[in-house]
Amino acid sequence: MVKEYPSNLNRDQFDLFSDLLPPAKPGGRPRTVDVYAVINAILYVLVEGVRCRALPGDFPPWQTVYMYFRNWRKDGTWQRIHDRLREWYRIEQGRQPSPSEAVIDSQSVKRAAGVNAAVGFDAGKQIKGRKRFLAVETLGLVMAIFVTAASTPERDGAKTLLPRVKALKPRSIQRLSPVCRGLQSQQSE
Repeated sequence: MVKEYPSNLNRDQFDLFSDLLPPAKPGGRPRTVDVYAVINAILYVLVEGVRCRALPGDFPPWQTVYMYFRNWRKDGTWQRIHDRLREWYRIEQGRQPSPSEAVIDSQSVKRAAGVNAAVGFDAGKQIKGRKRFLAVETLGLVMAIFVTAASTPERDGAKTLLPRVKALKPRSIQRLSPVCRGLQSQQSE
């Protein structure tokens, strides 16, 4: 890469999680792309809010960047990176690596232009759009998220989100507190 962008990681930051990135596949053509440049291209897209096709020319080709992003999403690489960074931040704050308590809440947001998948109407909040269910630990760091149509009831969204929280390793969550009224009333049933 020729130009430095504000979204770029330095090599020391990249080395914190580079061991979690899948190695090149054996056989076939050897990998010629620099994975460090791919990570910086993905961060550029996320931070600057541009399409992959709008990547500047000093990044790898947009098709390559998108392929790596998609493959790492499918194989869980992004989740492993996120979990490691969360653990390291907790240790830096003087906490145990894994939280013992989490909070779950939901939020309905209006539909963005061009988004037609999983859109519904939240009658309680009078919003047509999507709903996100979020589990965060005591420092406010994200543990799990589930996005669906706004018409999804809190109970159904929580039922989908809870197994994701329970599946986190290590399993140290001892208490999960609901924030929204719909989840609190359902918890007492």
